[in-house]
Amino acid sequence: MIDSWFKKDLQNIYDTHPVAVFIDESGDAEFLLHSVESDYTIHITNSEIDELHVKYLIEKEQPSSKKYLIYTNTSKDKLKFIREYCETNGCLEIRYLQNYIKDKIHQKLNLNINLPKDDLITAAKVSIGKDKNYWINLINGTSEVFDLKEELLPFIHSPQTYLKDKYDEQLIETFYRKVNKLLKQEYISKPPQTLAKEVVKVMFDGLSHGRCNKTLRDVYHKWLDSVTYRKSLSNYIKDYKLPEDVDIWSLRPDHPFRSVDEQWFKVIGENITNKERLPNYLSKISRRDKSKQAHALGITFWADVKTLLEFDNKDIAFLNSFSACVEFYTKHFYKLDAAIRNLYTEFLSKKKILEPFQEHYKQIVSVFFDKWFKCIDEYKETQTGILQKIIEENNAKTAVIVGDGVTYEIACKISNKISNEFKLTENNILADLPSETENNMSRIYMANGLTEKQHYKREKYLSERNPDISIEFIKLDDVNDEQRASQILICTYKDIDSMGEKLQHKALKYFQEAIDYFTEKVEMLLNSGYSKVYLISDHGFVLTGLLSEADKISVSVDKCSDKTERYICTKEKQDSLSRDYILKEKAGKYFYFSKTMNPFKTPSPYGFSHGGASPQELITPYFCWENSGASNNSLTVEIVNKDDLKSVTGELYQLKIQSSKGADDIFSMERKFYLIFFSNGRQVNKSKVFIVKEEKLITEEFTFDGLPEIEVQMLDAETKELLDGTTVKQNKTRDLGGLL
Repeated sequence: MIDSWFKKDLQNIYDTHPVAVFIDESGDAEFLLHSVESDYTIHITNSEIDELHVKYLIEKEQPSSKKYLIYTNTSKDKLKFIREYCETNGCLEIRYLQNYIKDKIHQKLNLNINLPKDDLITAAKVSIGKDKNYWINLINGTSEVFDLKEELLPFIHSPQTYLKDKYDEQLIETFYRKVNKLLKQEYISKPPQTLAKEVVKVMFDGLSHGRCNKTLRDVYHKWLDSVTYRKSLSNYIKDYKLPEDVDIWSLRPDHPFRSVDEQWFKVIGENITNKERLPNYLSKISRRDKSKQAHALGITFWADVKTLLEFDNKDIAFLNSFSACVEFYTKHFYKLDAAIRNLYTEFLSKKKILEPFQEHYKQIVSVFFDKWFKCIDEYKETQTGILQKIIEENNAKTAVIVGDGVTYEIACKISNKISNEFKLTENNILADLPSETENNMSRIYMANGLTEKQHYKREKYLSERNPDISIEFIKLDDVNDEQRASQILICTYKDIDSMGEKLQHKALKYFQEAIDYFTEKVEMLLNSGYSKVYLISDHGFVLTGLLSEADKISVSVDKCSDKTERYICTKEKQDSLSRDYILKEKAGKYFYFSKTMNPFKTPSPYGFSHGGASPQELITPYFCWENSGASNNSLTVEIVNKDDLKSVTGELYQLKIQSSKGADDIFSMERKFYLIFFSNGRQVNKSKVFIVKEEKLITEEFTFDGLPEIEVQMLDAETKELLDGTTVKQNKTRDLGGLL
C-alpha cells in the first residue's frame, strides 16, 4: 500500500514538472525506488560531484519526454547543484519513514497506528502490492506484520526465489524468525529449502495426528484450492512418510494422505459383512466424501463405496415382470454399475483390497439377475428403426449421437454434467440379441430387420428412405460450433467400444475423458442451432473385473460356429445347454447366453465384453436434450415468399420476413434473428442481426454470388433456435439479359 501513496505524491509533482527530488535522510525509504524504477529515469546522488553530474545529464537531455527522479540522503538545506530542482519543480522529503507511514495511514484511512519503528518499517515493506485491508487488519489486530497465511504458501512452493524477488535481506531474516516461532523452534540461519521442508513436515505431522496448527491448516486449505501451487503439494506429499504411530481413524476428513484412504478401503473390505462395525466406517467415509479438500486431491471414490455398501436390494424381491426389472435398473441398479466401474478404475491394480467389494457387488448382481432372467421371455428389442422414428417425429433441426458401447450408466454420467438450461428426457431402448455392433447398428439404422456389415450402406439405406429430408452423417470428432445446413445430423462415436475391446480394463481410465467429451459435444450442438440432441447406443457392456479360472464358464458343444465371452453360437440346438443358458434362435442359428456376468472361457483377453443378455448390455440410453429456447410467447417470425424463391431470375433475390401479432407480454414485442446461407452443406454467408417488431414485414436483398442454389436458415439470435428456412434457386434459362 505504501507504494501507492509514494507514487501519488510523486505524481503530484510530475503533473506539472519533469523532474522531482526524493530526499530520504535516514535512508530507510530507499526500497520505495523499486516501485517506480520502470516509470522514471532514476539518478542517485551522495555528494556534490554526484549532484553536478546528475544536473549535467538531465540538462543535456532537455527538452525530453522523460521524467527524472533524483534520490538523495542529503538534507534539503545542504544540497548544492540540485537544490534548484527542489524549488522550481518539487521535492518529496521523508525525514523519518515511520512518521511518513503514520501520517499516510491517518490521512488515507483515518486510523492511528502504534508500532515500534522497526516493525512499522517492516510492515511498510510487506504492504507493497497490497490494499488498504492490510493496514486495517494490522491495526485491528486481526493480522500481523507478516501474515503467514498469505506468505507461507508461495514461500514453500518456491523457497529459493519467492522472498529474494520480493524482500531485502533484513526483511527476509525477519520472515525466517517469524516462521521459526510458528514452528516453535529457535532461529538458525539455514537454506530456504530446508526451512520450507520443515514447515511442510510440521504441517503434515499435525494433519496426520489430527492436531494441526490453525495457521498451517489454513495454508494447507489454500494450497488445495490453488491451481498455481497444487503441483508442489503433490511433490511434498510424495516425499512425506507417515509416522508409524498414526491412528488412521483419528485423522480429520480433510487430510491429504491417499495412503490412509487406501488403508481405510482395505479395512472396510475386510469387514464388509460385519454389520456391527460397518456403520461406524460409513460415518467416517461420509465425512471424507463431503470434504472438498479430498475432492481437490482427486479422492472421489468414497461416493462409490457408499453407493455399493448402502444399496438396498430388498425391493428386488418384488420384481415380477421384465418391464419392472428394466424400470428398477434405470432408476436404481445402474448406480451400482457406475460405482463398481469407478472402483475398478481406482483399484484394479490392487486386487487384494478390491476383491471384497467386487464380491459384494456380484452378490447383489446375482440377486437381480435371478429376477431378470426369470422374466427374460418377455424381452422384446425396441431398437429396430429407431433413427427412422426420430426423423419422423422431429420437424426442427435435430442431431443424433450414435454411440458404440455407451452404457445406460455412462449416459447418466453425461446427463449429470450437461447444463440444466437444457430440458432432458430420459428413456431407454432394449438392444437386439446378440448385443454386438454389427447386429445392433443394423437395427438402429435399418427398419427392415436386415443385417448390414458395412456402415456406409446403413447410412445409404437411411438417406434413400428419406429423400426429401437433408441428412448429414459425420463423426462426432468433426462437430464444432459452426452452423450446419442439414435438418438431421447423425454423429457416430466408436471410441468407448474400440478402447474397451483393444485395451480391456486398461480402457477404464479413459472413460471419464469420453464422458467429458460427450458433454462438450452435446452442449456444442445445442448451442449451434439444433433444437434437440439425442444420445443412443448400439449396446452396453459388462466389466468382468477380477477373474480366477474357476470364474470362467467352460462348456463343450457340438458344431460350434462362434464362441465369445458372452454367448455361444451353434448350428444345431444343444439340449444340454437349454436349462442353464438363455436360448435365442436367429437366422437358422442357436445363440446361448450366460445368466451371469462370468464369461465363457475363450482364448481372448477378459475384462470388457458385450454380446450377452444382461441388463448392462441390453438396456441402452435413449436420452434427448432439448433447447427450450425463449418463452413460448416469443414473437413468431417466418419467410413468407418461399414460392417466389423456387425460381429466381437474375443475380439478386429478396427475402420477405413477416412477424406475427404478439401476445400482451414483453417476450412478444420484438425478436432478434439472423440468417445463415449454405451451399452444398457448406456455410457461405451470414447476415447481420435483425430486430423485428410485431406485425412488421422486413424485405432484404441478397446475391447468388455465382451459386445456383442456396439454402437459407433463420435462427434466433439469442437461443440459435431454427425459426424458419427455405431454398433459393436461380433460374438461368429465364434470364435473357434484356435481349427481348
